[in-house]
Amino acid sequence: MLCGRWFMALTLGAGLVMLSGCFTVGPDYQKPDVPVPAEWSRELRAGVRALQPDPEDLAYWWNALNDPILTDLIERAVEGNLELDQAKARIREARARRGIAAAELFPWVNGSGSAATRRSSEQAGTGQRSELYALGFDASWEIDVFGGVRRSVEAADAVIEARQANYDDILVTLLGEVGLNYVDLRAFQARLQVTENNLQTQAQTLQLTEWRLEAGLVSQLDVEQATTNLENTRSQLPSLRSGIERAKNRLSLLLGLNPGALERQLAAPEPIPAAPSEVAIGLPAELLRRRPDVRGAERELAAQTARIGVATADLYPKFTLPGTIGLESLSTHNLFQAGSRVASIAATFSWAIFHGGAIRQNIEVQDALQEQALAKYEAVILTALEDVENALVNYAEEQQRRTALSRATEAAQIAAALARNQYASGLSDFQSVLDTERSLLSIQEQLVQSDGQVVSNLISLYKALGGGWTPARRPPP
Repeated sequence: MLCGRWFMALTLGAGLVMLSGCFTVGPDYQKPDVPVPAEWSRELRAGVRALQPDPEDLAYWWNALNDPILTDLIERAVEGNLELDQAKARIREARARRGIAAAELFPWVNGSGSAATRRSSEQAGTGQRSELYALGFDASWEIDVFGGVRRSVEAADAVIEARQANYDDILVTLLGEVGLNYVDLRAFQARLQVTENNLQTQAQTLQLTEWRLEAGLVSQLDVEQATTNLENTRSQLPSLRSGIERAKNRLSLLLGLNPGALERQLAAPEPIPAAPSEVAIGLPAELLRRRPDVRGAERELAAQTARIGVATADLYPKFTLPGTIGLESLSTHNLFQAGSRVASIAATFSWAIFHGGAIRQNIEVQDALQEQALAKYEAVILTALEDVENALVNYAEEQQRRTALSRATEAAQIAAALARNQYASGLSDFQSVLDTERSLLSIQEQLVQSDGQVVSNLISLYKALGGGWTPARRPPP
């Protein structure tokens, strides 16, 4: 009789297991087909080409700038940045949560044991002492007939991929920020050098006015104007030095170091890195495969779609196979005898028939969250396209501005030299010297800033293209 019951329970369990492979409620995820432009909206200029970029070149874009110090800083940032450490921990968390979800697919087994002794009352019973010893295993298996657990694992898999994409996105941003702050540092150092060079020239001009004043050729006004010009230029030095220190401290933070840790490496001025003559950017459709934030938003959408199935499974019955196998005996020396064996198995189900509509409302919640995830995914795509379009315009236009400033600088240097020579010869007044020296300083500063801005805009373009990440940089499983 007992064997017949076991056979019936096992047969029912086997049938439920087979059924669990046939039903998976909820929508099956399909990646949305979001239309994107076939080409960039503006004509590509300034060495930018719509060629397919080499994946390695884009992943290691800083190599195109040929600056060993920048390369060293970037490699150290990958190792030491604290935000990247947080992203690594989030990936580990997602993997562990996936393991928790997958554990629901398997039976749960618990071991137990007990030893008890009892003596009955002599007045109400026999007054005898009895003992009971037991060892055994309890098992319970909820059969995933309608796929709720499988949908949960599907969502967890998508979340892992989303966290990996988030790590890649942080990496893209981090390496771009290291590059931008490094260029800022070199630009500040170059501006400081320009200002100090102009100070020397203006000091010579002041000395010239003093000589001419002693000779009775000019009034005190020229000396005071020359002093004003000199001290006004000198007043710019503290803000430039502050900018240098801020850039150094920011780089230290990005590398996970204390402020001042990079002082020895970055103290000496170095040239602003030069942009390469050509940059390959590919086409808009290729951008969506490279941008980590786009991939992350798509994986979040996939995870949320699977959660609809998790919620939908609550509408259906849940089938469980509980069972027990063990040993029971009144004495320890008989505990392991064949006659001490006990066992039970059953097949049960539960069904949430009425919960006041809470289950269907939860499905509605998950549907609404999926709509939000889809809208976010589409918005991230538009933002990615906007980032690249803006970076393309900024990069091309700044190069034209730099070309004009370069010509203006050459002319300003000649004008300043002519003005000083004419003033020294008494052929012009001091106002022309003031005007040309002020103009020269201003244009030279703008040229240095433009040199830095061209490279900064190129780095922003690389960031917009999703450059800086590679699967090899991800933390190991």
